[in-house]
Amino acid sequence: MPDPLTLLQSRLAYSFRDPTLLVRAVTHPSFVQDNPGDESNQRCEFLGDSVLQLVLTEELFQLFPAEREGGLSTRRAALANGTFLAQLARDIGLDACLRLSVSDETLGTRARASALEDAFEALIGAVFLDSDYATARRVVLAIYGSLPERLAAVEPAGNPKGRLQEIVQPLHGNEALRYEVVATEGADHAREYEVAVFLLDRQLGTGRGSSKKLAEEAAAREALRNL
Repeated sequence: MPDPLTLLQSRLAYSFRDPTLLVRAVTHPSFVQDNPGDESNQRCEFLGDSVLQLVLTEELFQLFPAEREGGLSTRRAALANGTFLAQLARDIGLDACLRLSVSDETLGTRARASALEDAFEALIGAVFLDSDYATARRVVLAIYGSLPERLAAVEPAGNPKGRLQEIVQPLHGNEALRYEVVATEGADHAREYEVAVFLLDRQLGTGRGSSKKLAEEAAAREALRNL
């Protein structure tokens, strides 16, 4: 069976000149706790986040010449939120490449959106370090494919809490909705929240995410589907 890192590079249509950068990009902080001589992907993640934001900003600026700043920011946020990046990571097989501690492997961190989001951004940072901005841009856009098609799929859920509030408010008022954290899992560096949304005393939906905000948005999306 081919090595996951080899498969990943094939899917990216990019081969690392410095393989240690790729290894670093897939090294979860928990792995370093068990292997102090290694370096985690956190620095690459920091860099990759900025590279990704610039690529998306540049592309959206060109695609929507009449759009105002607020609209462009909303579209960029839809394409760069944690849940979306985690799905892109799964699409390219990045989940199979993660280096985790034994305990985090047992806890299911490999499947967690927060770990996959971080690894995706770290991967983009590693490509940038291994090559240049133009190459990183090419890799990012190849992963995303058509941005208008991606936006068509994600924009309806771009502000699920706002949409849910718009539906509920005319019948029940401004204070009818409440969001409640019902569970938390994982270590401090890989926390995952589960949030339930209630209309008065009726639970409409639940959602999970690497932050309370993302979990609330996921809960609102489920509530919209249920309604």
